[in-house]
Amino acid sequence: MSLEKKQSSFAIWISLISNVFLTILKIIVGLLFNSQVLLADGVHNAGDVIASVAALSAMRVSKRPPDEDHPYGHGKAEVVGAAIVAIILGIAALYIGYHSVLALFETPHKATFTVLIAAIISLIWKQVLYVYTINIGKKVNSKGLIATAYDHLADVYASLAAVIGIGLAMIGDYFHIGILAYGDPVAGIIVAFLVLKLAIGMGRESIDVLMEKTVDSETMEIIFESVRSVPLVKRIDRIRAREHGHYIIVDVRVSLPATLSIQEGHDVSKEIKKAIKNRFANVEEVLVHVNPWYEMKEVK
Repeated sequence: MSLEKKQSSFAIWISLISNVFLTILKIIVGLLFNSQVLLADGVHNAGDVIASVAALSAMRVSKRPPDEDHPYGHGKAEVVGAAIVAIILGIAALYIGYHSVLALFETPHKATFTVLIAAIISLIWKQVLYVYTINIGKKVNSKGLIATAYDHLADVYASLAAVIGIGLAMIGDYFHIGILAYGDPVAGIIVAFLVLKLAIGMGRESIDVLMEKTVDSETMEIIFESVRSVPLVKRIDRIRAREHGHYIIVDVRVSLPATLSIQEGHDVSKEIKKAIKNRFANVEEVLVHVNPWYEMKEVK
């Protein structure tokens, strides 16, 4: 197993174990002290456990080499995993929002220092996990790992809102400011909005990749320049590039002098592939189609 694969697997396992621990911590403390925002955040973390398992499974599938049924590889398995994470986040957001709104119409529960400490632990832990996971995810260009990192970021938002909400409730209780006692459920509503927004963004990105949306214009321009730099390429007829999970597949159609032999045309195709792959380490495959170019026709 390569170093990058080991780092990816380790990051996912750390995420999974952390989510299990935080789920247990938040739900127990939330139930014992009747904290709506912490309990909702604990349920959100339970969804994160499922999301981490989905991401881990998807990453393992995506690393499989191409086979007869999947000649382009299994890279999109990570995108499917990311889509599952987005769906789980969306469901968690609706759950948190629903129960937080209900809590506004109930007698507020007294906030405690224990609940605040639990929220602070979650905030710090999740921030560390987010930074660690997003760095590795971007380094290895793993959609599943990046989705897991954004899942951690959603937890950072949730924990931050929980800390603020619980803190306001404690201040309100100490100074006898009744309205601040609702800081806990209000924080839960804010959390729901932030998590839902993140889920929609992740879902849209996953759909774009599954629908084979082209790569960004900057990447396309660099690919275009790479092909144009190859000697004997007279014209670029078409370039298409799409993400296939953690790697990119490029299709190129070029016109070469019609007088070239098949071998010479093949050699130019190899140079085109080399030029593109030298610029992008995550380009897995380059398909080159060669058209004949006639100088007299170009003059006309």
